[in-house]
Amino acid sequence: MKGLVLSGGYGTRLRPLTHTGPKQLIPIANKPNILYCIEDLRDAGITDIGIILGTVMPEKVQEFLGDGSKFGVKLTYIIQGEPKGIAHAVNCAKEFMGDSEFIVYLGDNLLKNGIKSIPKKMKDEKADCVISLMPVKEPQRYGIAELSPDGKKVLRTVEKPKEPKSNLAVIGVYGFNPTFFKVYPKLKPSWRNEMEITDAISLLIDSGFKVVPHHVEGWWKDTGKPEDILEANHLILDGIESSNEGKIEDGATIVGRVKIGKGTVVFGKSVIRGPSIIGEGCKIGPSAYVGPYTAIGDRCQITMAEVDDSIVMDDTIIDVERKLVRSMVGKGTKILNANGLLPKGQRLVVGENTTIYL
Repeated sequence: MKGLVLSGGYGTRLRPLTHTGPKQLIPIANKPNILYCIEDLRDAGITDIGIILGTVMPEKVQEFLGDGSKFGVKLTYIIQGEPKGIAHAVNCAKEFMGDSEFIVYLGDNLLKNGIKSIPKKMKDEKADCVISLMPVKEPQRYGIAELSPDGKKVLRTVEKPKEPKSNLAVIGVYGFNPTFFKVYPKLKPSWRNEMEITDAISLLIDSGFKVVPHHVEGWWKDTGKPEDILEANHLILDGIESSNEGKIEDGATIVGRVKIGKGTVVFGKSVIRGPSIIGEGCKIGPSAYVGPYTAIGDRCQITMAEVDDSIVMDDTIIDVERKLVRSMVGKGTKILNANGLLPKGQRLVVGENTTIYL
């Protein structure tokens, strides 16, 4: 069995962070989203993995992942180019897949319990396709599955229906065999002018192939918006274990489960409250407050500030007597103290599609 991770799309809802890199590289608890997907595939015994690349700085994905050997997998890069839908992305991998069964994993999804049960379900059920499902509160926002009365087969899948007939969302992990490539030529673009994966699944059903549901246990997150990423950060940090590879000076306080990286120093009169994670080579304090539910990347400096329920990416400096809450701070950002500067007022260098609350 092979794997396919989709790393395309424009990430418009995550701008300005996606002006400088693909959304799948945005860190959650200090690990890029796409790496959680690759590790889930690896842990399910799938080590031959294709990576679908889009148009938003695909070279950054390749630079980070390399050939995959440092993560225990073998990676093959496949160019999709302009995003034309999930089904189109899968079809781009036809040559890579050959006659293999395969798992498709959208690179901006997170699953608490991984995907080990999906390959097993395909084998046990002798299925042509397995789709992962989870109940949602607003089914009209998702692709929705309709099941047989006994719940054992998928009868139909519909993309963002105005009047959903179930609350079971088709989430971003699918199992297929080569029958996918048999029905794909019959697929037509949707009203969004995309080749929808839900339409492809419906074609499989209409063509007499066996499509079965897999009900996901635990949490699932689609990290398409800033608030989703912050919530995913919560969920990941809830499972963190304490460790300290840095230095905690006298007078500093660590409360709860906190992970501190190599070379990081927590200076006096600072408090770190878990669950939180601090990367390598950071300087926290003096008199800083971090957490809970906060992830600080590598080589960051937090002085005097309070940072709560936030993600602060690598090489950031926050040196201001203010409190940041539910914030995402991009790599290399500087948030500095304006005291003593004239004329008085806020000084900003703000990129496109930025939101600031002062």
